Amino acid sequence: MKELKGKKIVITGASSGIGERIAYEVARAGAVPILVARRTEKLKEIAESIEKESGNRCYAFPLDVSNEHEVERVFKEIYKQVDNIDVLINNAGFGIFKSFEETTVAEVKSMFEVNVFGLVACTKAVLPMMRQRNEGQVINIASLAGKIATPKSSAYAGTKHAVLALTNALRMELANTNIQVTAINPGPIKTSFFDIADQSGNYVKNVGRFILDPEKVARKIVATIGTSKREVQLPVWMGLGPKIYALFPNLFEKIVGKKLSQK
Repeated sequence: MKELKGKKIVITGASSGIGERIAYEVARAGAVPILVARRTEKLKEIAESIEKESGNRCYAFPLDVSNEHEVERVFKEIYKQVDNIDVLINNAGFGIFKSFEETTVAEVKSMFEVNVFGLVACTKAVLPMMRQRNEGQVINIASLAGKIATPKSSAYAGTKHAVLALTNALRMELANTNIQVTAINPGPIKTSFFDIADQSGNYVKNVGRFILDPEKVARKIVATIGTSKREVQLPVWMGLGPKIYALFPNLFEKIVGKKLSQK
């Protein structure tokens, strides 16, 4: 973790959940967290708490990543205040677990605007400077849902499929540079994500024993900073699912389909 000391790390969706925990982890490692999220007061509270705990400077910038023009404005301000960005962690995102027929077009659009277009806008905001310096890292928090689409999460899975495709293509485009591009594919995590995604509580109840500890997930994500890892599956054993699905899709859907429908 020594190599993180002094690194400037932007974390989107940093006002709660995994984003908040990542911010504390990088600060403990001596890095400078730059928090980005919509909730101004919550961001301020977290920044003050991190500075008190770690003794490091922590920046906070209110931003709705789905607003392209605001992304441009805020990232220009970030560069004015911190000179450079070493790592961008695209963590902002949300899901709504409903059947395709129940999900409105507006809900689908809103998920794509945050999960995909927000990620695109933030990445485009940092790439020119990373190119100029020929160093940096972009870490995109995708999901195992991006590997295996499941019932009642068609739109959410669609956004994460898109994130993985963008991540893989960008990695290849930057192959001849010192800019690393990493995808993180976690399974379900015990955070406030499910307050919106799973309002019935059925999904959390049915997958309770598989839900990941957010602190451990945050530590795993932070451990990828400065590495050349292309993709990380969390937990590792869940990464077997997509491989089996790719080889035997019909059999996988017949056997596992009912379990995946429990939302």
